[in-house]
Amino acid sequence: MKRIRINTRDIATLLVAFMAGGAFFSCKDFLDVDDYFKHTTQLDSVFQRKELTEQYIHGAAAYLPNEGNLWTNASTPFQGVSDENFTSFNDNRHAAIKFLLDEVTPFAPAFDPWGNYYIGIRRASIVLQRIHELEDISDIDRRDFMGRCYFLRGYYYYQLLLMYGGVPIVPDDPFSVGASIEEMSKERATYDETVEYICENMEMAAQLLPTERSMAQISLPTQGAALSVISRVRLYAASPWFNGGSGGLYTDWRRASDGAHFISQAVDNEKWGKAAVAAKRVMDMNLYELYTSRRRNDTKELPEIVMETYHARPIPQFSPEDIDPLRSYAEVFNGDVSLSMNHEVIYSCNPTQSGKDSPAGIAMPALMGGMNGLNLTHDLASAFYMEDGSPYSPPIGAHEPIGSGKSFSGYELSGNVARMHDNREMRFYVSIGFNHCIWPNTSYTGSSNLKNLQVEYYADGNAGPPANFAVDFNHTGYTCKKYVNPEDIITDGSIRPKSFPIFRYAETLLNYAEALNELEGSYTQNGITVTGRDAEEILNAFNQVRYRAGLPGLTSLPSQGEMRDLIKAERRIEFNCEGHRYLDLRRWGEAYDAYNRPVLGMNIKARRSEREVFYTITTLTNDKARRYFDYKNYFWPISRTVLDRNPKLVQNPGW
Repeated sequence: MKRIRINTRDIATLLVAFMAGGAFFSCKDFLDVDDYFKHTTQLDSVFQRKELTEQYIHGAAAYLPNEGNLWTNASTPFQGVSDENFTSFNDNRHAAIKFLLDEVTPFAPAFDPWGNYYIGIRRASIVLQRIHELEDISDIDRRDFMGRCYFLRGYYYYQLLLMYGGVPIVPDDPFSVGASIEEMSKERATYDETVEYICENMEMAAQLLPTERSMAQISLPTQGAALSVISRVRLYAASPWFNGGSGGLYTDWRRASDGAHFISQAVDNEKWGKAAVAAKRVMDMNLYELYTSRRRNDTKELPEIVMETYHARPIPQFSPEDIDPLRSYAEVFNGDVSLSMNHEVIYSCNPTQSGKDSPAGIAMPALMGGMNGLNLTHDLASAFYMEDGSPYSPPIGAHEPIGSGKSFSGYELSGNVARMHDNREMRFYVSIGFNHCIWPNTSYTGSSNLKNLQVEYYADGNAGPPANFAVDFNHTGYTCKKYVNPEDIITDGSIRPKSFPIFRYAETLLNYAEALNELEGSYTQNGITVTGRDAEEILNAFNQVRYRAGLPGLTSLPSQGEMRDLIKAERRIEFNCEGHRYLDLRRWGEAYDAYNRPVLGMNIKARRSEREVFYTITTLTNDKARRYFDYKNYFWPISRTVLDRNPKLVQNPGW
């Protein structure tokens, strides 16, 4: 074994993370100095050179989940457990489906990032403790390094909050070497205490981070990213499930030492004020805006009602008659526009997967080289509006073909498409792949007829499984095209690189509208005053999202309940398949009802000759589509291994 000098502060910090985070080393590894330095570079040398310190910060960030991996080998489960979809596979590559099939237990949690997140927290804290030792660094870079580490520390706790609720908050400064196991064993913080600690770290990050990044650093957090985290967690904390509205479910779930409720049992309307201010701070940076693509010759004409509502209630940001709503929404996700040109994206990551495992590849049919294993529900497809903004309602003869093909904004609608899919809003065509949908596949170079491929989900259609993968088929007749570029194809082609928007300005706007709609009276913080039910502010924020989608805006503020429902509907559509839905349903207290509805889709057992049968809305009963959701599913279970390491931890209710 090597003989090396160990900084006792670093060993103590490691012990803290070990006790709070569970077994990220075995006992033997934990006591082995060689393995210790395998995981933690010799820190005395790290803080002698700027280059090594930055490498160490990158190492601290290595435990962040890649949130763009939505379905396959996902780093977070939230899109996979959404009521929007399910995968055709139940295996470790698609582990999120196990949550809704009641196969997750504390002994087999499927997702268990607890220990890794605490390693990331520890490493970020080490930099903040020791960066003063670094001499070959400018004040600007030192501030940036510190800002990144405050952001990392807050972000790891934010990710823990999403999965588990309140978690142990380890000290920013390490325990002494002689600290006892009792001293290092930490109880869980409450949900609200964890939110406050996240916001404290993000406030520090916002003070230190730059407002913008160069292309070389485009994936690093900025001030806007830190403020966006605050906006999201403040909104969640203000929402009914975490703000006294869980129906007494958590009344007896208390901390042993002081009896504090892990989830607040009292409604505090002021939390909506904090959420509104947090969103307004992002807006007041004047750096972000909804991405829009200018109208072209092939842009579809807007329904008259859109411009009527705009003239009655204009917004200063843009006029809907000047933009192409389909391209404006599509280019946020499909890789056509670089991040430097897209001022809607505040913080993003690049999906690490390519080919079949990518968000585009899992949706592609097998003859395009895809997995054909992503199934969207009819409930999601029917949530999108008609192009005039009216709710979807099946037309007479919904199964009948529209007869003549249509072309708009570079999108081709086959004449074989059912009438139920005609005249829908532009976000529907960007997001949903449906029967007879055309996949352009413009990068295809092979000899088969795969360009402008019309995909059919009939039992004898061309989207069936390959001979050697019988489960590789679509179960609902719907899939996700949101992350598919027109050139994307795996068979003799390529998939365009894309960045996944973790935070984008559309969320900021809808966060602001929702918080103001719920706020009673006025609230002032950070020099910003917001007023509940402020019609001008709510409608400006809400209508920006609507007009960008080519839909009519609101000309007056409806009742609080009506506005609440409109915001919920807008979030469901605007953020479809972005990982928001499960978290939104949970915070609104609506998950139990949503998940216990039947899963609907097309009747994919029907053949081409049975068109009307195919378009009969069908309740799915197969083993992938069944759902189990009880109140325990509002949080993920803490693994039994983690609980065994810290006797002061308590499990989430129901697990």
